[in-house]
Amino acid sequence: MITAELFPDSAAPTARTEPLCDGAVVLRGFALPEQASLLQAIDAIVAQAPFRHLITPGGRRMSVGMTNAGPLGWISDRQGYRYDAIDPDSGRRWPAMPEVFLRLAGRAAAQAGFADFVPDACLINRYRAGDRLSLHQDRDERDFGQPIVSVSLGIPAIFLFGGLQRADRPLRVPLAHGDVVVWGGPARLRHHGVLPLKPDHHAALGECRINLTFRRAG
Repeated sequence: MITAELFPDSAAPTARTEPLCDGAVVLRGFALPEQASLLQAIDAIVAQAPFRHLITPGGRRMSVGMTNAGPLGWISDRQGYRYDAIDPDSGRRWPAMPEVFLRLAGRAAAQAGFADFVPDACLINRYRAGDRLSLHQDRDERDFGQPIVSVSLGIPAIFLFGGLQRADRPLRVPLAHGDVVVWGGPARLRHHGVLPLKPDHHAALGECRINLTFRRAG
């Protein structure tokens, strides 16, 4: 269970903005003022829709544990990658998008220059030491005019932010608890991923990293 009480919501210094390229920024510490509410919300979501390891269309088991919140959830199986309103494990709708999620995603997108962003899907990924995410593009959404908002919680990670071609050399961007990455516009279809996580410990999340990825999918 996530230990949210260790990190009460409180005021934090103004987030530092680090541009990555045209249309992409890192907002350092942007999620820290909401951290306790975020962790409590994640606990509630996972109680309804536990983390699971999805299967790729090619039959490989994903190392990263995953669940979803919001009207749509991203899933993968032998039939392909797609969004669905129903959790295939339970046969029920995904847990509702918490207000703190919507508020944070909208504020982060606006800070990065993308006004009026209202996500309808939040992918919640759990990484442990050794887990990674290979370079890929987010192409399953209907409207590429909407940005992606990615929130890091827990142990550090190295985010890979590449180019429009998979062969383009990616930037290596260190991410810490509370950092938020936003990309859209000309950067929307850039490849991105996560290097294998190194063993570490976080006071609230233990030996894992939680990543919240907000999208407008439908």
